[in-house]
Amino acid sequence: MPKTTFTRAEIQSFAQLSPFELKDKFIQIAQAVQADKPGQKETSSVQLLNAGRGNPNWVATGPREAFYALGYFALSESRRVWTADDLGGMPEKKGSGARFDTFVRQHPDLPGIELLQKCVEHAIERFGFDRDDFIHELTDSSVGDNYPVPDRMLKHAEQIVRGYVADEMFDRKPPADNLSLFATEGGTAAMCYIFDSLMKNGVLHKGDKIALMVPVFTPYIEIPELDTYEFDVTYIEASMFAEAGVREWRYPEEEVAKLADPDIKMVCLVNPSNPPSLALSRRVADQIEQIVTTSNPNLLIVTDDVYGTFVEGFRSIAADLPRNTLLVYSYSKHYGATGWRLGAIGLHDDNVIDELIAGLPQEEKDRLAKRYGTLTLDPGKIKFIDRLVADSRQVALNHTSGLSLPQQMMMALFSLFDMLEEGQAYKHRIRAIVRQRLELLLEGAEMKISEDPERACYYIELDLLAEAERVHGKDFADFLEKNYEPVDPLFRLAEQTHVVLLNGGGFEGPEWSVRVSLANLDDLDYLKIGHHLRAIFNDYASEWQASKA
Repeated sequence: MPKTTFTRAEIQSFAQLSPFELKDKFIQIAQAVQADKPGQKETSSVQLLNAGRGNPNWVATGPREAFYALGYFALSESRRVWTADDLGGMPEKKGSGARFDTFVRQHPDLPGIELLQKCVEHAIERFGFDRDDFIHELTDSSVGDNYPVPDRMLKHAEQIVRGYVADEMFDRKPPADNLSLFATEGGTAAMCYIFDSLMKNGVLHKGDKIALMVPVFTPYIEIPELDTYEFDVTYIEASMFAEAGVREWRYPEEEVAKLADPDIKMVCLVNPSNPPSLALSRRVADQIEQIVTTSNPNLLIVTDDVYGTFVEGFRSIAADLPRNTLLVYSYSKHYGATGWRLGAIGLHDDNVIDELIAGLPQEEKDRLAKRYGTLTLDPGKIKFIDRLVADSRQVALNHTSGLSLPQQMMMALFSLFDMLEEGQAYKHRIRAIVRQRLELLLEGAEMKISEDPERACYYIELDLLAEAERVHGKDFADFLEKNYEPVDPLFRLAEQTHVVLLNGGGFEGPEWSVRVSLANLDDLDYLKIGHHLRAIFNDYASEWQASKA
């Protein structure tokens, strides 16, 4: 294959972009090449294969059918109160449980009704809900005729999601203290709210020292650099090797030890990691726990655990350090629901953040009392989890804050589905899908990765420079570094094979690494991507051999 038509200077300039913006450039390159071949039959050789974004190509149909069945029942409840042309009333609570049972019996063939009934019965049995109260929350919320009350999260929905978190994020062994939840517009909104409120409440200040466990999802890198924050960032690097040329993507003890610096106010991590897709090891979790216990007791931990369900026996660090940890979770990846925007922030009621706010200087307390004074006569007692809610709507619109009620009901049904046999079978099915795709990618690429039982397999990060040294030795690796930009392979892939991957350096990983999403293409596409990656790699080897002639 020929070299890329882009000059090294052009590649250098594009490499300054965020990986997700650079991805769009690669798509443009691939599409432009296709456009230059009018009339050519589209085959796998010219098919655009975009493995740059993690939007899954699977959809959880069962809980969605249950949601739609709920909608039909909810409308029948509305029409029961007030019926006119296209006009109904607000569903009533009294007797709603019995009416639901009747509706189920009368509509046995309605898609989703059986699963909806299973979800309802399981919730009532597990959480001890009053039947009318719970059914009314489901129906009134799915209609969406009221503002969210409570604004942070609906009463029954919060208990259900708390149960889901206990099962899937805490390995069914949750801490004793209560976990309060704030339902958000996906994990991305949760990230924005957390950074914003920590600043607004004087817990963090512009220029403070924080840490990032890298490689990591790029917004965690880019947000601290904004002029609003300008944090002094320490990187905790996953720099361990399983063997020569094979990265382990694990954190050495000396890297984690950086967190013992009491000047580091906060550490952010994605667990399982993005892109390496590995759950935090027990060794590292224990080391962080020891650091918090001894050297840095007020260390705040933000853990983004969206991929936790893809690892058997996953246990969030929020379970080990509940007082120090803000948990972020999103339903988008597990359920193929990125468009629903379903996420949550979890914070245990006994937490370091509320203590830090209570210990602020009086001048700061007075400032915050003024900020939140319109919400209560005693603003000093507002917990941080509720300050997040108020701040999400600029405080003044706190009375209209909260995630939309239909979204909260979808979140509740996703959670209840997971608690049933059907949901567990679904979970194992999607785990098998990404594992199969990883195997096909590696088969095509002929590359070696470390064996790790805590691999989520949602993404894979491949270090091409390490692979170069493993296969051909250090001279070849040195040749690549001297003669090409680290993102040169991605330009070649886009231009020559129509494959779009992301640059691992943009995630603060090794500059010569690439990220492949294993979630969004058909299985055999990953075999093709692997073959293309190997072909590009072999081209570099040929150029190296030619340079020695």
